[in-house]
Amino acid sequence: MDLPNLVRVTDPSDPRLHDYTDLTDVRLRTAREPAEGLFMAESSNVIRRALRAGHRPRSFLMADKWLESMADVLVAHPDVPVFVADEAVLRDITGFHLHRGALAAMHRPVLPDVATLLAGARDGQGARRVAVLEDIVDHTNVGAIFRSAAGLGVDAVLVTPRCADPLYRRSVRVSMGTVFQVPWTRLAAWPTGIDDLHDAGFDVAALALGEDAVTLDDLAADPPERLALVLGTEGDGLSRGAVAASDHVVRIPMAGQVDSLNVAAASAVAFWATRLPEAG
Repeated sequence: MDLPNLVRVTDPSDPRLHDYTDLTDVRLRTAREPAEGLFMAESSNVIRRALRAGHRPRSFLMADKWLESMADVLVAHPDVPVFVADEAVLRDITGFHLHRGALAAMHRPVLPDVATLLAGARDGQGARRVAVLEDIVDHTNVGAIFRSAAGLGVDAVLVTPRCADPLYRRSVRVSMGTVFQVPWTRLAAWPTGIDDLHDAGFDVAALALGEDAVTLDDLAADPPERLALVLGTEGDGLSRGAVAASDHVVRIPMAGQVDSLNVAAASAVAFWATRLPEAG
């Protein structure tokens, strides 16, 4: 393929490949990527979703066999380097077998403040359903929650300061690229960030076990016009401060002597139960 921006690489230590090195080192990458203003999009489908959402590529990385299927994307970005290498070199660069087609290093967007995000959701009509992720550190769960949010009519997602990065490669992959579809931002402080939701007219419902908790059925029977659902970390659940600052404590009715669901599964149940009529 005749691409003026195609660069064949044979040395995994080539400094031009810095964006793609050590991809399997979670701790390193979660620190590096925000600091260096990038994130990774893995697979042709995810790359295309990111581009359709307006994200800008820094470079592409792939084996020769993927050039043809990615040709339209590469031609549309003639000034973006396309690094091509054989499978062994790609594995040495990234730390894993690249079998999903391609990787793209993308420019990380500047996140909006909470008020701007909530006001701009729903094509400027303002958000009515919001998910808040408190300190969820598992990237797989974050990605799965975003996928449920996209499919079940959640208008925006807020993540707390210690929550995992929604733009980390695993989160993006598990979300099937829907992290580019659902508007999101990171709260500056927590649980005082609940005040931002109250200021925007939201009722805040904490999904937690407690003696004073109402059932999700009760909340869904007469839901607030603007509702924010707060979901807690996988092990300990929601913090006491978040529960105390919320307007409602809500539990999902369970059977079989099971007290709760995985946070990603619980999010899907709660999003579906409280969805707006137009969400289907």
